Amino acid sequence: MILYLLYALVLFAQSGLTTQEATDSTSDLDLLIVTVATDETDGYKRFADSLKYFNLDVLVLGMNEEWTGGDVRVTVGGGMKVNLLKKALGKYKDNQNLVLFFTDSYDVVFAAGKDEILGKFKNFNSKLIFSAETTIWPDASLKSQYPEVNVGKRFLCSGGIIGYAPQFWAAINQWDLVDTDDDQLYYTKLYLNEGIRAELNMSLDHTSKLVQNINFARSELELVEQETTSRVKNVKYHTFPSVIHGNGPSKVHLNYFSNYMPDGWHSDTGCRKCEQDLLDLSSLEQEDSYPLVQLSIFIEDTMPFFSEFLQRIEKLSYPKSRIALFIHNNEQTLERVVAQFLLRHRSKFNSVKVVAPHEQVSELEARQMAIERCVAVNCDYQFSVNADVQLTNPDTLNFLITKNKKVIAPLVRRPGKLWSNFWGALNIDGYYARSEDYLAIVDMERRGIWNIPFMNSVYLIKVEVLHQLIDEVGKPFSDGDLDPDMALCSHLRNEGVFIYLSNEYEFGHLVVPDLKVDSEVHPDLWQIKANAKDWEDKYIHPGFWNATLSETKVTQPCPDVYMFPLFTPAMADAIVELMEFHGKWSTGNNEDERLTGGYENVPTIDIHMNQVGYEKQWLHLLATYPLKVVQKVYPGYDSKAHSIMMFVVRYKPSEQPFLRPHHDSSTWTMNVALNTHGQDYEGGGCRFLRYNCSATQIPKGYALIHPGRLTHYHEGLQTTKGTRYIAVSFVDP
Repeated sequence: MILYLLYALVLFAQSGLTTQEATDSTSDLDLLIVTVATDETDGYKRFADSLKYFNLDVLVLGMNEEWTGGDVRVTVGGGMKVNLLKKALGKYKDNQNLVLFFTDSYDVVFAAGKDEILGKFKNFNSKLIFSAETTIWPDASLKSQYPEVNVGKRFLCSGGIIGYAPQFWAAINQWDLVDTDDDQLYYTKLYLNEGIRAELNMSLDHTSKLVQNINFARSELELVEQETTSRVKNVKYHTFPSVIHGNGPSKVHLNYFSNYMPDGWHSDTGCRKCEQDLLDLSSLEQEDSYPLVQLSIFIEDTMPFFSEFLQRIEKLSYPKSRIALFIHNNEQTLERVVAQFLLRHRSKFNSVKVVAPHEQVSELEARQMAIERCVAVNCDYQFSVNADVQLTNPDTLNFLITKNKKVIAPLVRRPGKLWSNFWGALNIDGYYARSEDYLAIVDMERRGIWNIPFMNSVYLIKVEVLHQLIDEVGKPFSDGDLDPDMALCSHLRNEGVFIYLSNEYEFGHLVVPDLKVDSEVHPDLWQIKANAKDWEDKYIHPGFWNATLSETKVTQPCPDVYMFPLFTPAMADAIVELMEFHGKWSTGNNEDERLTGGYENVPTIDIHMNQVGYEKQWLHLLATYPLKVVQKVYPGYDSKAHSIMMFVVRYKPSEQPFLRPHHDSSTWTMNVALNTHGQDYEGGGCRFLRYNCSATQIPKGYALIHPGRLTHYHEGLQTTKGTRYIAVSFVDP
């Protein structure tokens, strides 16, 4: 145990202080990074960017050549890498002052520069060093031949190899192998040969000083900031690896780390790559110069606030003439709304294709149809939007295109919830796991562009990716039992296409899917709790919030009677239409079976909220909105906003034109005007007899609150023409 502690202290002294290592004499050495890459994938570009950041020289082998090394994602292979090294490194074989550092490229990010790398290398006192990992691959039967180690990883990983050029050259030329042979097995047999190991002075990087292989080591790693850079620290061995390798299934973890290291998001500067490689749309003078985008809308179920969804689609600032519209509607109840939208706006779009409910096309089939149509019409992008996405930022599409990513999604979330359209990590089964930074991203405490493993609901894809997916997998939205979005993201990850998320701005939000309200009229009224933000936007008067401010004086038409904006015209109309659709108005007689005791002293022609199934929602409304004003204008009174009498009254000359003087059975009463004086009716209003004061011509959607008992004896003034509707609540009886 004492020896282990002493060894740990040595490790900390040697590898925890990278600046001290860099002071070792390395001026006589040159460093050349060597890699194999046959395609400029997103992973390769990230690798190259990290080299550029540290000003490291690189030799890339195999670019634009056909890969003949087997499918190393699922089986053995990679011998082609060794053969490419043999062809290219002969000219360096006698250079004793040259250090060659071979790494993979698609799943590698450099975290340090030349001085640190060479300083660490020299401290090993070895000529050739391989990275190490916890598991043995590909031949577990060789496990017993590995030397035992007291501290660190025991087994060789070929994803990182560093050594002097002569020893490196000798290692790759020990035996012949074909391209489909396994490169890691080749190097393993070299290392396990005691004679060759001694001759070439080989060792393993047991404690990840130089190379950190993430697979089976994720729990050892944490992100730390060092001045202006971010590093991965191995907290188990107290090392700061110079290279991070997402070997095997750990590529999602590498993507997470690369959002920060070496020059990604930083607490001092925020996002440092958000303005890189942008596509400038502002330079396009003509509409027909804009990229052609297929906007694909997927309506798979009844969705609240669907009319508002379509309104926001129409308000997108991207030129409509450069949008080919594809709509898959699987919900018959929304067919009329879609038809009305197209009747008004079809001519604005480049083209329109609608897949209607009667065609019985599944979501998976529809998504496949959409990408095939996108390719067929020569679009440049596919912008996919589900009907549960409210895009409140009209510049969303323009912004996403300017980011110039192959795949990018805007952050949208359910208001007040952690539910969003992305996952920051995956569990072992490929499903949701919460990344360390998920909350910071969702809450927009950290803003930037993030490499993520999963997105849904709304995203933009370049057509080149659609071609790639169709060519490689055929049906990218199909993968076993996975839903279409999970299947798509799985295929993108397997094809090495990065999925990005931007939370640089507010783009919109998600609505909670429909709660199956049994109402044919204005079902959005019932979304007051489940989708409060959209409900408020649609139904609460924008001036209401100003009335709640302490410095705002609320209009007082009569003593202790206050008037303020509460409902939008849409809310007022919806309440009237709901009641008229129900149609079961009371007779206006004293006998009323709806009441306990069956008798109403001052009857009106009305419909109660509980008759239309809106009692709970109205109680929530009272406690959430007008109560704020009540507590302001009647200080010291603690209202519970409880009510058992909530109803809509209808006045008209031929039915019930007025209401005789009375007290309300309430502590405070609220009346809301539901239509417009001078347009829908004449006359009307409320007269408070004690003060000989009348409140008349109350604007539509405005609320009147007043004490109910004792002081505010009042009457309903005569309606002389038309029909007047008011919503009445007796609160705190």
